[in-house]
Amino acid sequence: MRERAIFLLIAGGLICWLSICGRRTAGPVEEAELSGSICLAGSTSMERLSNALAEGFMEKYPGVRVTVECVGSGAGIAAVVSGSADIGNSSRSLKPEEKESGAVENIVALDGIAVCVDPGSRVQGLTRQELIEIYTGGITDWSQVGGEELPIVVIGHTAGSGTREAFEELLGLNYACDYANELNSTGAVLARVSSTPGAIGYISMEAVDESVISLELDGVKPDPENVERDKYILSRPFVMATAGRIEEQGELVRAWFAYVLGEEGRAVVEQMGLAVPEEPGDRETGGQGTKDQDLGGQERRG
Repeated sequence: MRERAIFLLIAGGLICWLSICGRRTAGPVEEAELSGSICLAGSTSMERLSNALAEGFMEKYPGVRVTVECVGSGAGIAAVVSGSADIGNSSRSLKPEEKESGAVENIVALDGIAVCVDPGSRVQGLTRQELIEIYTGGITDWSQVGGEELPIVVIGHTAGSGTREAFEELLGLNYACDYANELNSTGAVLARVSSTPGAIGYISMEAVDESVISLELDGVKPDPENVERDKYILSRPFVMATAGRIEEQGELVRAWFAYVLGEEGRAVVEQMGLAVPEEPGDRETGGQGTKDQDLGGQERRG
């Protein structure tokens, strides 16, 4: 009996030890165990990308619900700083005062701002200077840049739009543009340009479709390769801002960035017609920063 008791004690200890080792080496928490919700608020230009990423993330983590609210870049950053959103989508770089308020700039993609004209236009491209003069009222008719005699209808985004702020900053036109119409979303700008003879407007390059003509600028097309190589003059980052660094976030947000900045998320970025940054993530640290803790306790770089 004594020998049997000793045997059972040793066997029980061995089983317990193997169980502990198994848990330590099992890796990340099972995907189905994640649950809760993530709210993204901000740029209308990032709507399609955010929804595509959200769809893939929720397929991987069925217990998590991701919502995307398109309220403009400035409002999105304010929402994440105030705590009313988990992530603030911005189609421009963060301003110094936004960083001072605690927002951290996590770059997830690179975009080109495509300058578009109505489908009946004869003009296929503009120089940087011609574009500047069109938006400041120096050039008012398409015949002045090689097109037919037709007044130019200058379309832009409303104040607070990240696309507008990036467009004007890249051209040195802050508060200097003379708009005929200011619209509150990428879709609205696209629709107005496509249906208005003589119209010109600017939108994210991934939103361009056959309803408009996308112009070359200084002979360069707005495509992912030219944006990635910094050849296209209207290139800007797509930012998912957080209140603090990624590794300081809760489990769900850390899981979101592990997905977005990992292979699966980068594939979605490419599928959307955007460029993948060489070092995605927290710009403050030149990439994703310190190693993020995986959900199961292991370390990886997302």
